[in-house]
Amino acid sequence: MTLNYMPINISMKKRRCLVVGGGPVALRKAENLMDYETDLTVIAPEIHEKLQYHAERGKVTLVKREYQSPEASGFGIVISASDDREVNKRVAADCSVAGVPVNVVDDPALCDFIFPAVVKRDCLTAAIATDGKAPFVAGHLRTIMGNIFPEHWSKLMRHAVAFRKKVRERWAEDHDRKMDCYARFLEADWKTMLKESSPEEIERELDNMLESEEPQPGDAPKGFEV
Repeated sequence: MTLNYMPINISMKKRRCLVVGGGPVALRKAENLMDYETDLTVIAPEIHEKLQYHAERGKVTLVKREYQSPEASGFGIVISASDDREVNKRVAADCSVAGVPVNVVDDPALCDFIFPAVVKRDCLTAAIATDGKAPFVAGHLRTIMGNIFPEHWSKLMRHAVAFRKKVRERWAEDHDRKMDCYARFLEADWKTMLKESSPEEIERELDNMLESEEPQPGDAPKGFEV
């Protein structure tokens, strides 16, 4: 099977992003982009009150007027969520000429990229997509992923980030030691620890994970990114 959409992760920080449209769908797309510290602009003659709320807090720039061609060409990523299909087509055409990636809501034929179904737990993102062909399946699997990665994974990931830093400082030149530490972190009963242990107890346990007997050749688990 030939696929159209390749999953990639790109930095969105300070990237100039445009959402055309000011209704509930545009709001959802804009709020998704806000999670990534983008330089976000919304253009629409009528603006959802929650977008106004975000604008007052400096998260988005609002331009209260109709879209004017070819202004989409000046942005890095564009989402067109207007309730006027002709507006969406003009936005897509402007982006195509300028080589700007565009997503036109509910019109896959005009999309350069699509949004996967996502579960986010702090810095962990689990995403699934069906190449735009059966999104209801992706939505169903997002529910399953939510059960696989329950809310306590947010705290777990914060500990994982801090622990990796400690490991790299403590065992900077010892690959096997690092792998051994990561293995013991992953083998810990985090569900119970997060539920029953105090922050101080967890820190002591993490410190204990940093120290171990010297691993034997071949003992280090495979596949961990150090």
